[in-house]
Amino acid sequence: MDYSPEFKKNFSTAYLAEEYERLEKEAAEGREAAGVDAELMRMAEEDAARVRARQEEVLAEIEQILAKEKEEIAAPVSVVMELRAGAGGDEASIFAHELKDMYQKYAESRGWKTRIIDDLTLEIAGAGAYDALRYETGVHRVQRVPLTEKSGRIHTSTASVAVLPIRAKSTIEINPADIDMEFSRSGGAGGQNVNKVETAVRLIHKPTGIDVRSSSERSQLGNREKAMQILSAKLEQLHEEAEAKKHAAERKEQIGTADRSEKIRTYNFLQDRITDHRINESWHNLPKIMAGNLDAVVEALRAAAAA
Repeated sequence: MDYSPEFKKNFSTAYLAEEYERLEKEAAEGREAAGVDAELMRMAEEDAARVRARQEEVLAEIEQILAKEKEEIAAPVSVVMELRAGAGGDEASIFAHELKDMYQKYAESRGWKTRIIDDLTLEIAGAGAYDALRYETGVHRVQRVPLTEKSGRIHTSTASVAVLPIRAKSTIEINPADIDMEFSRSGGAGGQNVNKVETAVRLIHKPTGIDVRSSSERSQLGNREKAMQILSAKLEQLHEEAEAKKHAAERKEQIGTADRSEKIRTYNFLQDRITDHRINESWHNLPKIMAGNLDAVVEALRAAAAA
């Protein structure tokens, strides 16, 4: 690894970069002081060897720090699943909540920690959570006879799912001036911060119109930090979607496109069947799947993605 002045711009490596440059200066001063004196030149060479060895150690430390930072950026520490009711009125809202419950039960069966961020927003933390759930992004369709339907007519409703990896360090820089912030009581309506019990936070990213709400933390600061994490993840996803569209022709046969508008799955209660349209595969025993038994679906999608 070669030295770069860029190391001084990174807060984590700046002190090591300064140490490297100090050693470089020390070696240069030693050579200059030795002049043509043979004994002094010999001593300067010994010092230079010591300096080079220390510089190699400094570069190795910098390399370790940069590798760790890259790993922190790459590996999600948790995943946020954001669900929204689509077409179908009340039935769509019921379905969205059922999907949230399904993912929560699946996560708990895997030993992952779950937490409700806000009504239909669920955070799941655990090794492999993102890899298992990343292909759930898209439109989920349900076909069934609602309990309130007296004539026995089949209704079709939809709910959308967005899977957002939450990373220890985001690759996205957000300008604070681009954010509007509102505070409200957890579980209450939005509004300006007028008293200390208003801990729920809503962020609006003005350039994109994205808005995020967090009410799971006990403090306003905690909710603000959680909302910022989710906003960063959404902006990263927006960037990835834009990049993916540039290569749409290459992706026609791929799954996991991260496109929230793509219809990916149908849950047909009358036929007791769930069908994933991306891999054209079906599974039966729908009540069991809705109870969190998603392993077969997850593994099929993983295998298709790997292939």
